Parts: sequence; structure tokens; C-alpha cells
Amino acid sequence: MTIDHDAVLRARVLLLGSGRLWPEELVGAYRVLAEVSPQVYGPKLVDALLTLYYRSRDPKVDVALSAEAYRAARGMEAGAPDRAERWCRALDAYQASLFALGRRAEGRAVCEELAAAGRSGRLATVLAEEGCFGEAAELDEAAARKAAREGSFRDMVRWAANLEGAGLHDAASAVFRELLAETRREAAEEGTGLPVLVGELVHFARMREAVGDGESAAAARREALGVLEGLAATGGPRSSNGLVERWSTLFVLSGRAAEPAASPESPMPPFGMERGWSRDVREGFLGMLPDLEAEAVGLREAERLPELVDVQRRISVRAAVRDGDHHYLFEERFAPLFDEGVALARRLPDDPARLARALTDRSMFLVAAGSFERAYADYAEAASVLH
Repeated sequence: MTIDHDAVLRARVLLLGSGRLWPEELVGAYRVLAEVSPQVYGPKLVDALLTLYYRSRDPKVDVALSAEAYRAARGMEAGAPDRAERWCRALDAYQASLFALGRRAEGRAVCEELAAAGRSGRLATVLAEEGCFGEAAELDEAAARKAAREGSFRDMVRWAANLEGAGLHDAASAVFRELLAETRREAAEEGTGLPVLVGELVHFARMREAVGDGESAAAARREALGVLEGLAATGGPRSSNGLVERWSTLFVLSGRAAEPAASPESPMPPFGMERGWSRDVREGFLGMLPDLEAEAVGLREAERLPELVDVQRRISVRAAVRDGDHHYLFEERFAPLFDEGVALARRLPDDPARLARALTDRSMFLVAAGSFERAYADYAEAASVLH
């Protein structure tokens, strides 16, 4: 290797200067010095490249920066301090930039390296996006088991969703029962988890109804109605952390059956997760909105109400994906969508299932908004419609 000593001298002088350097200047200096002193400047080069990556808004630049950080981290000595942490950060940035450009095969290969380094969550997400639910659920299990001891809604729902996607409905229900038990315990001990419990019970009822277990579904609905009646009478807790995000996760998950099947050639969102979707998948899912809205216009004009109700729900699911974690004016922004869903379903007197679904959707949205009396009225009506 030929060393450009003049370049090395300039880089050292630059770093020794008293002025504050731009990240681009640091990257340039560390590139030169990492060639002659990799133990000292290799880690600094990784950090500087990732700093530029996080500031970039250009997908092609992102790939170049993260790929260089990936190579620099891989070149660090095995015993270097914080090597594993830098290596995983570089891998994570690299895979994200590849998926953003739709380079899924390359991105998945990097995710497999992440999994080999002990970070399997991202690979599980990619597998779920490609319809490989059984493999995703296997990766989920260890993390979810650890999370179950800590009461992690996110990990348990994700695991259950992937089991359900793989057709392992009883196993999925068993996982969800564990989550319900933990939520009941928290509600009893802390007094703030009852709104969360309602949403989980309603989703569990949907899970069991989907496989013909009407008895379990009815029991879950009765319990949810009882809890919701109590919330309506007392006004509920002053706060329930993460309620809106949990509502969004379960509502979006409930819409999976209405969407095209996921495959490696045509990936779909990893339903059961609120965040962490690949950028190309998220953009593709939200990119369906214009076509769905145009379809809704045509169905409305043709008075094809059953199909219109279903398309409007798919539109609402995408609204939850796009804005479900925005708390500002939450009720005002979402109420028109759910009000319209109920109004349309009421025009189908011979279709109680669609009306019950629309009322349940609005009820759970109102729970997330803290409007428990109206939520109880909707859910009570949904229960009566089903009976």
C-alpha cells in the first residue's frame, strides 16, 4: 500500500486546528488516517460516516455512506472497544438504505448479518413483509419471551401476528392470552391499563371469531363490554401510556385479511408492528391510497355499498399508518373516517356483521381518544347487533 504522506500531514494538521470541523471534513481526514492508523481512526471514521448518514436526505448518498461505514466497521480489529456496537449500527444503517431503494435481496443479506450478530428483530420484520411468517415467528419467540416477563405489548403482538399469519391460530391465541393476563395484572395493580385491556380483548375476540371459535370470541367481547362500562361510569384513568399507538397497531393488524397476500416479489407491511417497516414497503402501502380513494368514488356512484364499506375501512387503516402516532387533534382528524364507516354500514340492514365491525372500529378509536361513554354506546350496540 502506497501512503500519501502529504495527505496524512494535512489530515493531522486539520484535526489539530482550533476551529470546529464539519462532519464532511472529519470524514475526509479520518479516511486518510485510517489507512495508516486503523486502530485509532477506524472507529472514528465509522462514527463520522454514520453522522453524515443520519443527516442525509438523499437515498443514494445514504447507501454510499452506510456502505463505507459497513466496510470500515468490518475492518476493525476483533478486540477493539465498542466494535460490536459500531458494527451493528453500520449494518442497521446499510440495510435501511438498501431497502429504501428497493434493493431487498441485498438488504435482507445485511439483515442476516445483523441476526448473526444477535440482532434478529430486523430480519424478522423483513421475513414478515415477504410472507415468511413461520420463520419470522421463530425469530420473534426469544425476544418475545424475554419481553413477556417485562410486559412488552409490542413484542407479544408482533409474535402473535406472525404466528397467525403462518396459520398457527391456536399458538397465536396462546401468546395473546399471555398478553391479556399481563395487562389484567397491570390494570389491577396500577389502575391505568383498563383502556389497553379493552383493545386487546376486542382484538382477541376478532382472532377467535376468524377461526370459528364463537364461544371464546363471545367471552372476550363480554369482558371487554364490562370493562368499558366501568370506564364509561368512572371516566377512566387520567392517562394510559401508549394508548393511541397500541390502538393503531391493533387496528392496522385487524385489516391484514383485506390486503393482498405478502410474498418476496410483492412485500406487504409487517402487520402487528407500529414502527420499523421497511421504507419501500411503507411507501408502497400508503401509495395505494389514491387508487383506493378513486375506487371508493366509483363504488359510491354505483351504490355498491358492501364493497364501499370495505374499501373505506382499507383507507382508514392507511390513515392510521400515516398519522396514528400523531396525538395532536387526534379525535378531530380520525372521527370523520369512523363516522362515515358507521353511516355507510347502517345503510346495509341485512348485513349485521359489517355494521358490528364499523361500530367496533369506532368504539376502539373512541377508547384511544378517551371518550369512554361514546365508546361504550358503540360497543354495546355492536354486541346487540351480533346477537
